[in-house]
Amino acid sequence: MADKKVLIVDDEAPIREMIAVALEMAGYECFEAENTTRAHAIIVDDKPDLMLLDWMLPGTSGIEFCRRLKRDQMTAEMPIIMLTAKGDEDNKIQGLEAGADDYITKPFSPRELVARLKAVLRRAAPQGLEDPVEIEGLLLDPVSHRVTSHGKQLEMGPTEYRLLHFFMTHPERAYSRGQLLDQVWGGNVYVEERTVDVHIRRLRKALGGQHEHLIQTVRGTGYRFSNKVA
Repeated sequence: MADKKVLIVDDEAPIREMIAVALEMAGYECFEAENTTRAHAIIVDDKPDLMLLDWMLPGTSGIEFCRRLKRDQMTAEMPIIMLTAKGDEDNKIQGLEAGADDYITKPFSPRELVARLKAVLRRAAPQGLEDPVEIEGLLLDPVSHRVTSHGKQLEMGPTEYRLLHFFMTHPERAYSRGQLLDQVWGGNVYVEERTVDVHIRRLRKALGGQHEHLIQTVRGTGYRFSNKVA
């Protein structure tokens, strides 16, 4: 589980710091946010693997933020553990029904938190993000960071690689240029949407005649990765 990214959302800095120390000692990379506005910016830009979310937050509450994230297709898969002083059974049920994957009542021990976090991450990613992805002889291996076509290595830039990785792990769905910018470039990177078109052309060129048809243009929307006829 090392190198997993965890976002800690709590308006009390000492609690965030205590959690961060425990998680960093266990090998996790931590991001901290004091409110949901900051948390959302980190989610878009850094794409944490899991979020620890306090119920009581200034402005938008943690429970409402959880509901909002679970309704958005871009963030619905991110595991969320609610951290709260609300220990009543009704509150726990409300948190779980809002989409939280687990619920931990304060005060809690760092050892319990780490154990529960590991369990949620195991449930959330059974297939593993490092598994190779293969479609029609096009193979992307995240571990070696190589792309091959029927055994022959393809050369492409880092942005084209990230774009292809996103497409191959999210096939058969149309994405707008703005959505691709958020997912591949990160939401805090300010570039023109037409930049996506440039990198799509480069990616198609890198894929060559055998595979360039997999990157389909969806008129009025953006692009889709599919091995079906458009």
